[in-house]
Amino acid sequence: MKTTDPRRAPGDIPRIARRTALALALAALAALAPAALAESPALSPELERVRDLLARYKDPVKAVHDGYHSTLGCVHYANGAMGVHFLNTSLISPKLDPAKPQILVYEPVGDKLELVAAEWLVPLSTGVKQRPTLFGRPFDGPMKGHEPLMPAALHHYDLHVWLFKENPRGVFAATNPRVSCANYGYSFLEKPTAIVAHRKTR
Repeated sequence: MKTTDPRRAPGDIPRIARRTALALALAALAALAPAALAESPALSPELERVRDLLARYKDPVKAVHDGYHSTLGCVHYANGAMGVHFLNTSLISPKLDPAKPQILVYEPVGDKLELVAAEWLVPLSTGVKQRPTLFGRPFDGPMKGHEPLMPAALHHYDLHVWLFKENPRGVFAATNPRVSCANYGYSFLEKPTAIVAHRKTR
């Protein structure tokens, strides 16, 4: 003999099921939220504008179209990684444009490349007079080139800005422990680059 709960009308059953499903879905989204937030670094308004301008390069094909070309190797160190650098040689200059980094940095994830950072690069051979500054931050260097993908003789200043991936070491750190070159065929373990005196090179 079928009995019903006198406190619950038959029409309430579907509503209760829907509410339960909604509650489970919201709980799942809440569990994912911290991970999603961790991927988006907290940036100053100026850096947010730069990130918005460069967001089109999340598609590396668009980067190639605009003159950024892959240096092939994924650069990593014992305590963190940089990633795969796409260099636009036409932008090499002692004059800096916040909207036009010389380098875009990608992390290999499966069979994709994900944009994680931008890098402003100023070789001493450009005639730069002093340490560059951008976004209120002095550049690292001057340093030797990063072998084997860059000749050691290419002395330069550089500034990494982690616009698209959270870096626990800070937005302007040179490497990011959350970036990996694992399972990428062209992976290069490098040693820290030597600092050099500021002298023009020919």
